[in-house]
Amino acid sequence: MIEPFAAVEIISAKRDRNELTDTQIDWVVSAYTRGVVADEQMSALLMAILLNGMNTREIARWTNAMINSGERMNWSKLDRPTADKHSTGGVGDKITLPLAPLVAACGGAVPQLSGRGLGHTGGTLDKLESIPGWRAELSNDEMLKVLQDCGAVICAAGAGLAPADKKLYALRDVTATVEAIPLIASSIMSKKIAEGTSALVLDVKTGSGAFMSDPKKAAELARTMVALGTAAGVKTRALVTAMDVPLGLTAGNALEVRESVEVLAGGGPADVVELTILLAREMIDAAGIVGKDPADALRDGSAMDHWRRMISAQGGNPDAALPVAKESHQILATNSGTMTAMDAMKVGVAAWRLGAGRSRQGEKVQAGAGVELHAKPGDYVKQGSPIMTLFTDEPARFERALEVLTGAVIIVEGGIVDRLPLVLERIEA
Repeated sequence: MIEPFAAVEIISAKRDRNELTDTQIDWVVSAYTRGVVADEQMSALLMAILLNGMNTREIARWTNAMINSGERMNWSKLDRPTADKHSTGGVGDKITLPLAPLVAACGGAVPQLSGRGLGHTGGTLDKLESIPGWRAELSNDEMLKVLQDCGAVICAAGAGLAPADKKLYALRDVTATVEAIPLIASSIMSKKIAEGTSALVLDVKTGSGAFMSDPKKAAELARTMVALGTAAGVKTRALVTAMDVPLGLTAGNALEVRESVEVLAGGGPADVVELTILLAREMIDAAGIVGKDPADALRDGSAMDHWRRMISAQGGNPDAALPVAKESHQILATNSGTMTAMDAMKVGVAAWRLGAGRSRQGEKVQAGAGVELHAKPGDYVKQGSPIMTLFTDEPARFERALEVLTGAVIIVEGGIVDRLPLVLERIEA
């Protein structure tokens, strides 16, 4: 086959700040997926995109080319509307776990294709795999059956979904091009549009523990993704939410599952409960579902019922004891006063160093490793009282976790707490 373009033409066009044509974009994404364009050529193009950007048309076309590299899911056999949520990730962000069964309990179907953690942000699949027997890999037919029976499924995306993105994601990771907004937006939205959901709510995190620490950049990413979803016929909206402090009181796989179950049981930390209910209401509204209010579904136990059915349907035992790390270490307050700040990124990196995350694809994670918080900004703590407990199976890991936690917490007598609001902005087309 004679290729219509040479990769070098497209690289030089973007290097010189020109717009790429629709046919150039379609070809380069397809040719890279087929192995015609080499990694070093695509690396050069990704860097040119990072430095020189893309306009709205180019981003939409790039996204569409990635969708067209694979299959599109179809949920037309379901008897209820579909709604999904995507978070850009953060520390202690376990919201997907209580949210999917909660929306199911309110009359929606949630086809949640999730990923694994890399670096300081935890992966939903890693968390759920700490439940004995639970499995992430499902065929399309199995996904549909779990959705029909339980109203929600959380599983790994199959190899057929946006394969171009899988190749590009791995390349971005090793070429310092992860931060490019056109590439982040197209990566997320190609998978979510191909997933086939009719409504999508984006939770774009900002603050020290977020991928986009600058609220202005986070809002720009949110607007770009909302525009892409809307153009593709998906009812899309976004919330820009706080990640200056960890969400809830835990960061780590089994620890976060435990906290999610507490939320479904009608308890749990206030910030996790509030954000879960907010996102559930947005998903239900976007999908046009008229049913039970999410706060009522948490109170009456129906969300917990859907959780138990969903976990059981994927081979998990919802009654099984969760793994507990072999070793623990408490960090005590060195003085009395009000906790005025807690650096989410430092807590996330500590959990990662304890074994809760991975530094390369395919690495095993420890189910019980992580950090439990005993106080958060705004709380008054006494000298000598515990403010964190660290968990790991390998005590040699404590030293490096403690190293990164130096200066993570500020405690001042009579101090003023300066926190981001839980929701900074709501964006809809």
